[in-house]
Amino acid sequence: MTVRSSLTVVLAAGEGTRMRSSLPKVLHPVAGQPLLAHVLDAAPHGDGASLAVVIGPDHKPVADEVRRVRPDAATFIQAERLGTAHAVLAAREAIARGSDDLLVAFGDTPLISAETFARLRAPLEKGAALAVLGFRAADPTGYGRLLLEGGRLTAIREHADATPQERKVTLCNAGVMAFDGRRALEILGSIGNANSKGEYYLVDAVTIVREMGLEAVVIETTEDEVRGINTKAQLAEAEAVMQARLRKAALDAGVTLIAPETVYLAADTTFGNDVTIEPFVVIGPGVTIADGAVIHSFSHIVQSSIGKNALVGPYARMRPGSSLGDGAKIGNFVETKAATIEAGAKVNHLSYVGDAHVGAKANLGAGTVTCNYDGFFKHKTTIGEGAFIGTNSSLVAPVKIGNGAYIGSGSVITKDVPDDAMAVERSPQNNREGGAARYREMKMRAKAKKEG
Repeated sequence: MTVRSSLTVVLAAGEGTRMRSSLPKVLHPVAGQPLLAHVLDAAPHGDGASLAVVIGPDHKPVADEVRRVRPDAATFIQAERLGTAHAVLAAREAIARGSDDLLVAFGDTPLISAETFARLRAPLEKGAALAVLGFRAADPTGYGRLLLEGGRLTAIREHADATPQERKVTLCNAGVMAFDGRRALEILGSIGNANSKGEYYLVDAVTIVREMGLEAVVIETTEDEVRGINTKAQLAEAEAVMQARLRKAALDAGVTLIAPETVYLAADTTFGNDVTIEPFVVIGPGVTIADGAVIHSFSHIVQSSIGKNALVGPYARMRPGSSLGDGAKIGNFVETKAATIEAGAKVNHLSYVGDAHVGAKANLGAGTVTCNYDGFFKHKTTIGEGAFIGTNSSLVAPVKIGNGAYIGSGSVITKDVPDDAMAVERSPQNNREGGAARYREMKMRAKAKKEG
């Protein structure tokens, strides 16, 4: 069977002035991903599916996000803002290439699903020229009403123009539409601007379709799914809906959430089997958690991987680039960044491990700090398998601690330590002299690098 081709045009040119932010509206995040990214993910993928995104002038960050999420998408610029139909026609070049279905969506509706796009396309295969997405509003005030006759859509009436009887209708226009791709340019090109603002509105497509003797229908969805974001308050409401979805999906997948309402997840979080997450945990983008891992309360994790049966927290922070091996542990008030902690290693409390590699079954005592930044450059610390780092030790990178090495408590290590060796360095005088020499060396290196 031949797969129907589709073009999805996503309108993302709005400035979002009511957001009170210099960030373009569609780049504000929900569940760790920009609003636009959620819509692009939901839009049809695969064979026969193409994508066009209409952006505003000087919106390079939006174009960059489009390329990140959907490299297959084309971008078009809407130089003037003359209404929604005008915005769609900014992508005229893509529309003219022809597709069976033309979908029109908005970059600020992050809760829309791939399933809804599929349902919206279904009537086109049966001969409809236009399908409009509608919802039953708890309070329809301000929304355009979808007026039906015998189950067919006859008009979209804006609230200001509706009669008292029409205002009683609770079926409202979500703005998302699907056109018969063979007739899309004809329909869109027939939309005029004979209104008080002199703009071209998509809602007039219904009247055009009816005048052409073609069929327009409505597909219903929930009010939550078509929430548009215009203010920070609406952004927070969308976040709450998305978090409820993500928590339910995690619970359905077998994740133990002891207090679900206190846990915040990212849209791309992945879980293994038998994962437990205690209350008040925040998981940002790019996190994978393997089988049997336990995330204790008040931990914050971003762009990190957590191995099987690993333990995190409470009060732990895993920053980007952190990797925790199977059975490894980071505990109370431990922070990691760009650090690989191998299987069975332990960093139990009050430590910072950054730009480091910690070997399997190594033990870092309380107060261990990898001193990775010298004021000019970042440097790496390597700790071998089975090494023991005593409490309140500072490892001044770049430095290597060998396999099975023992570092005495309170040491400041500035030189490599061989395998199975013991190192105890507490001389304040040596530390001062070594630190001054290192500072002079780093300053000269930075100057040489700057001068080329």
